Amino acid sequence: MTSQKDESIPTHDRQSAVETARSEISALSAQIATANRAYHTDDAPEITDAQYDRLKQRLLALEAEFPELKTPDSPSQQVGAPLGEGFGKITHEIRMLSLGNAFSDEDVTDFDERVRSYLGVPSDVIAFTAEPKIDGLSLSLRYENGRLIHAATRGDGETGENVTENARTIADIPWEISGAPEVLEVRGEVYMSHADFAALNLRQVEKNEKPFANPRNAAAGSLRQLDAGVTAARPLKFFAYAWGALSTPLAQTQFLAIERLREFGFSTNPLTKLCETPQQLISHYHDIEQQRAKLGYDIDGVVYKVNDLALQKRLGFRSTTPRWAIAHKFPAELAWTRLEKIEIQVGRTGALSPVARLTPVTVGGVVVSNATLHNEDYIAGRDSKGEQIREGRDIREGDWVQVYRAGDVIPKIKDVDPTKRGDDSAAFRFPQTCPECGSDAIREEGDAVRRCSGGLICPAQAVEKLKHFVSRGAFDIEGLGAKQVETFYKDGWIREPADIFTLRARYGAGLQQLKNREGWGPKSAENLFKAIDERRNISLARVIFALGLRHVGEASAALLANHYGSWSAFESAMTHARLGEGAGWEDLLAVDGIGAVLATSVITAFHQENERASIDRLIAELNVQDAKRRMPTGSPVEGLTVVFTGTLEKMTRAEAKSRAEALGAKVAGSVSAKTDILIAGPGAGSKATKAADLGVKVIDEDAWLALVEGA
Repeated sequence: MTSQKDESIPTHDRQSAVETARSEISALSAQIATANRAYHTDDAPEITDAQYDRLKQRLLALEAEFPELKTPDSPSQQVGAPLGEGFGKITHEIRMLSLGNAFSDEDVTDFDERVRSYLGVPSDVIAFTAEPKIDGLSLSLRYENGRLIHAATRGDGETGENVTENARTIADIPWEISGAPEVLEVRGEVYMSHADFAALNLRQVEKNEKPFANPRNAAAGSLRQLDAGVTAARPLKFFAYAWGALSTPLAQTQFLAIERLREFGFSTNPLTKLCETPQQLISHYHDIEQQRAKLGYDIDGVVYKVNDLALQKRLGFRSTTPRWAIAHKFPAELAWTRLEKIEIQVGRTGALSPVARLTPVTVGGVVVSNATLHNEDYIAGRDSKGEQIREGRDIREGDWVQVYRAGDVIPKIKDVDPTKRGDDSAAFRFPQTCPECGSDAIREEGDAVRRCSGGLICPAQAVEKLKHFVSRGAFDIEGLGAKQVETFYKDGWIREPADIFTLRARYGAGLQQLKNREGWGPKSAENLFKAIDERRNISLARVIFALGLRHVGEASAALLANHYGSWSAFESAMTHARLGEGAGWEDLLAVDGIGAVLATSVITAFHQENERASIDRLIAELNVQDAKRRMPTGSPVEGLTVVFTGTLEKMTRAEAKSRAEALGAKVAGSVSAKTDILIAGPGAGSKATKAADLGVKVIDEDAWLALVEGA
């Protein structure tokens, strides 16, 4: 479908649309990442779940329309957020994933059709369960031989915080259960009722303490108290709705498995219902929506799950969500307010991003004072294709604007009311020079974003790059955060990442430069130097991510690290690679999840003299650790690169890919000299021809199934 769409659109227009979409995806990704941290790590979200999902829905829509822009580090491929400090860590035996979202009746019908298509059963009846989606904090409880061993938050999906002692204080969580499997991980949601929330906030006010913003914040903050006594004094509740690791199955269906959990003594939601058609799911959704205000606790949608657990197993998982479940979310809210000023911010890649400063307004229980304006076209009332949006109404300072929380920390402006403009209203003039350094702000042909041309001489770009370098997913140096980076840059102590690792040599003698500053003493200064030295030994993936290359996030950095294995191999490959041609270019594109846009960004960085010199100075200060190799699976295809082409008759393409990756194979989208096996079904075309030319082994689907049988 993508190729047909491309052929019907002139090349120039398509390229312009792609660049505009790339800019919006970049902005959305940064905003969602900040929102994830506020929600999952800090327990202080500024938005509701429904509002969050609107932004993520926009991101998914862009990635669907422009699949070449979807990267492994996209928020659509991530779960949760990094862990906070203060708790022990527990690795989930089975990952705790998030859910895909539906926002309309059509989305629910599409979900049903996707399930049928994946399973290859277009006319069979597939039953689903439907249950309220509780707006609380996810929790996993592990029982062994009937005894509660530990409790963990979802965290980043792979590792959660150990909140066992706090969980033991919740009346809905039994310490012991009878008749359960030897190993049973019960998963559910910790929440607080409306009545208990109101009573808690009343006590907070009486003690002259700050009241909580909403029940979800109160529940999350209460569960994550370092003092379990504080948690015990808070009125927390728990609904069980799923499970993780099991020594023996609970039942053959989702509905009966939930019944088993109820029999074990857990609270399960009484509104859970079994449905056989999308229409029944939608009907139950509206029934629950009508009861929402009377439930006594917060919900933000209804969750649908395939009832047959055997079908759930066949459907499996995407990178962050199960294929067999989806959350049908309730709509977000809107509000009108005054746009007081439009400010321009400069990011680490030089992008000039307009931000609306608003008269504060409450939207969905959250006070909003800022909103993204995306780019100059959006302000002017044009979309990525140059066509009118908002019927061509532009956005001006002083306008009365409609705001909605779409999931980003900085919300969106949905519309503008030009009838309320004053006589002195004037169209906003987007700056042609950088507001930070005065360099020309250039908008290249086909790019939706105007960028500062100052590079490292631009203080905003330099500071933002340094902030990124010390961020949690990068070097994460204790004691050197965004605030310290700004100060050190202002004082001229650091101008590039390598300067961080020479601080001791330049200012360490007697620690005079640090110990006399406000907030710094000999001990804190020495601790900073030690923290910096500890980060000289660092993983390859973190280094690649920390470089701050355009389009390279944590997930894509990990892909590159795993593919090349060592810094020397990665550096050599990028040094010798050429844009759009040659073995190095093809090898980079052969990495599943790496596209031409990202590849161009990485290669370009290594061929720019100043940036390359900065990278070399940094690496000279480090001991970059090789990427860890995946644990062997013992399968006959482990470590092989395979490509599927043509029509598969005994399983869908998605199912075949998931199975191959689970067995340790690398699945590529194109044939190259590094391809080990091409699995060709009926209709195989150019890939089969190329495989034959390269001497790549070609087998049919039956031979593939025989090869992996029993693995």
